[in-house]
Amino acid sequence: MTPFTALSSPALPLLEDRIDTDVIFPARFLLLMRRGDMGRYFFHDRRFEPDGAPIANNPVDDPRYTGAQILIAGADFGSGSSREQAVWALTGFGIRCVIAESFGEIFAANCLRNGVLAIAQPRALIERLAAASGPLDIDLAAQTIAFDDESLAFDIAPGDRERLLKGWDDIDLILEREGPRVAAFEAQQRQTQPWLYGYDA
Repeated sequence: MTPFTALSSPALPLLEDRIDTDVIFPARFLLLMRRGDMGRYFFHDRRFEPDGAPIANNPVDDPRYTGAQILIAGADFGSGSSREQAVWALTGFGIRCVIAESFGEIFAANCLRNGVLAIAQPRALIERLAAASGPLDIDLAAQTIAFDDESLAFDIAPGDRERLLKGWDDIDLILEREGPRVAAFEAQQRQTQPWLYGYDA
C-alpha cells in the first residue's frame, strides 16, 4: 500500500449530507472484479446518463477540480452498505483524502485499510475548506491542513497515523505486531508437522 505522508491538491467539494456507498459506487457494478477499473464507476449515476453519455456540468467532473486528490463532503459520507468497492472507486478516481463532517463507520475503516486519509471536521470548517482559493496542503506527520495562509490541526488515532505513514495493509500490520510470534510458531510447526512445508523442511 502506498504510504500517505503529505499531499498538496485542489479539493473537490461535494457538500451534501448522507452521500452513501450506493452513490459512490452503484450496487449494480458489484460483480465487477477488476479493482483497477473501478475509478470509472465513481459517482457513476451523477456523471453519466443511462445510455452512458456524460452528464454536462456535473460537479464531479468540473474542470476546476481536475486531478483533485482531496474530496470535501458533508455529514455521514459513506453511510449505507459495507461495500469496500466504494473506497476502491474513490482511490481509482485518484482521491487519497476525504474531509467530511462525519463518516459511515465501516466506510472510514475501509478508507484506512486502503490508504485513504479520512478527516472529520466541523461543518463551519468544512465550508471554509471548500471555499479555499487554492490547493489544500495536508501533512499527516504534523497533522495539519494548510490553506489560504492558515494552518489547522486535525486529530487521528496514533495507530491509524502510523499505519498510513508506513503504508501498512492488514498483513503488514499483523506482521509488525505479531511477527516474532508467527515466526516462532512456524519454526515449531516445521519440527512437529514438516509435511506442511514440503519434504525438504
